[in-house]
Amino acid sequence: MVAPTRTDAHVKPLDWHALMRPQIHPIPSGTRDVLPDEMRELREISEAVRGIFELDGYGEMWTPTLEYEAVLARAGGVPPAYRVFDDHGEVLALRTDMTVPIARVVATRYATADPPLRFCYFAHAYRGVRPHRGQMREFLQAGIELVGVPAPDGTAEALTVLCRALDAVGLRGYRIGLGDASLYPTLLRSMDVAERAGEQLMDALGARDFVALEAEIGRLGLDDADAELLLRVPQMRGGPDIITGSSEQLFADAVAGLRSVYELLAPEVAERVIFDLGLVRELGYYTGAVFEVYDPALGAPLGGGGRYDDLLGRFGRPLSAVGFALGIDRLHIALTGEEREVAAAIGPLSDVHVQEPVVDT
Repeated sequence: MVAPTRTDAHVKPLDWHALMRPQIHPIPSGTRDVLPDEMRELREISEAVRGIFELDGYGEMWTPTLEYEAVLARAGGVPPAYRVFDDHGEVLALRTDMTVPIARVVATRYATADPPLRFCYFAHAYRGVRPHRGQMREFLQAGIELVGVPAPDGTAEALTVLCRALDAVGLRGYRIGLGDASLYPTLLRSMDVAERAGEQLMDALGARDFVALEAEIGRLGLDDADAELLLRVPQMRGGPDIITGSSEQLFADAVAGLRSVYELLAPEVAERVIFDLGLVRELGYYTGAVFEVYDPALGAPLGGGGRYDDLLGRFGRPLSAVGFALGIDRLHIALTGEEREVAAAIGPLSDVHVQEPVVDT
């Protein structure tokens, strides 16, 4: 028997307009696609930074994107944004930074190596954020870790490498905020502030929310002099007079440490530094000097770092250490913003090329 044939009357015509419409295939929030034009620019930035790291003796390292969550938890930093189970039922997590994995490597693969040890990296990290604020869950970082060189020398070297890298990519208007992670906790302990109340104060300070900070201080029931000190110190920000003119004995050690670092900096590095006694970093393993990079073309830090002299001891090899990380995407946006400012200053007839940044919202 011959099967009946279908006539054209039974065939639904193709909707060519529907087929030609762009299809929307979502990607996870807080992530983005990087297309070739921008990728070339990101690669140029990375290569310029890599060149400085290599010249300064930092060997490039790569570690697994996934680590055992129990290993990452030793650092006491921010919790991982993504967790998975392996085929043995172990909990794995995407790394939140490269400092902790490198600390693990130093304690295992370099257990008998003589310090100092100098490492650099170019790798993706993953954080839990609020995507509706335009923050990224996945981002590319470039950074160094200097192990076995205590303060102030190690801190001064890290700041010098940082400035050399930023200069190499052509950033002009940047400044480096420099503070001490131990300063405010020391003040809180000296006033016998309870741990829970201290955490709330540190959260407000980390968010630079001085209204909330004042409200939390008011709930502590301190005498007026102590309350005034807790509110005033985090707002002390400026040039070298911040650390040379202070007579407060409660944070004399922190100020003396910052002064020692500053005295070791070359003039071209020192002129970039702004002292910020209220500076705290999100990651919880910092023990001394901390710093962040700012540029007028971007309303958020481009990166930062600091000392973490206790972290490697948690992995079995107690060594002092300092490091920093730069966000390559943010650095690209800051460079683009500076180019736009130059183009505006030169005028509309300028032939300056400005690449429009791609920002995930």
